[in-house]
Amino acid sequence: MTAPVLGEAAGLLRVLPVPSRSPGSLHIVERHARVYRHAWLMLVSGLLEPLFYLLSIGVGLGHLVGPVTGPGGPIGYTAFVAPALLASSSMNGAVFDSTFNVFFRLKYAKFYDAALATPMRPGDVALGEITWALIRGGLYACAFMVIMLAMGLVHSPWAVLAVPVALLIGFAFAAVGMAGTTYMRSWQHFEFVTLATLPMFLFSASFYPLTVYPAALRIVVECTPLYQGVALLRGLTLGAVGPGLLLHALYLAVMGLAGLSIATRRIGHLLLR
Repeated sequence: MTAPVLGEAAGLLRVLPVPSRSPGSLHIVERHARVYRHAWLMLVSGLLEPLFYLLSIGVGLGHLVGPVTGPGGPIGYTAFVAPALLASSSMNGAVFDSTFNVFFRLKYAKFYDAALATPMRPGDVALGEITWALIRGGLYACAFMVIMLAMGLVHSPWAVLAVPVALLIGFAFAAVGMAGTTYMRSWQHFEFVTLATLPMFLFSASFYPLTVYPAALRIVVECTPLYQGVALLRGLTLGAVGPGLLLHALYLAVMGLAGLSIATRRIGHLLLR
């Protein structure tokens, strides 16, 4: 009796149209969007940290510091700090989303095990997680740029590229963050995440010009990924645009693609072997 049933099922499958397969990464994004509909306060809270930094350090301390040396000459301290805070916000948001959240889904929720039981592939999972991190980062970047415009901290029409650059920064850090998370075995390993991001936040020419560093340390700072983002956004918002900005963008793009490739391979190795 089983043979006729299987024959009828096979015939039905031949008659029914097979829907085209949509990218699996979009299903990851849709799932996260549905979850965050009921946790929208978590999305809004991501904007508050850079805003508080801007108001306390940029505005409050700015009255005491006075003008500083920017890419195109002396500028107000608030205008100097604001693009760096946007870059730092993109980094922190992307790293948080692609490390803590990914680790929980990978080790405890077993979300990726369930996803890979479907026609999804490791690349879909990695790209979906990074895309969701970029969507969140894009919302924060747009809101922060509106605040900068309202405060008169944008001095060039090139600033229209600031949001895409913020997304590029987020892509680079989200991809590398997710790749690194696949090597972590416990929550204690997240101390290394803080060890990497906190010095970059403090010493990537975010709060004072690069010229204050000794020559040897200046080279180290110029090689850090957050400095690339800070230099890019500062140049665009202040109008100091030149070929060097393309090198910063290339650095971040290569970093993101390398991280995406490693994350894809690692997820496949961990869950499909």
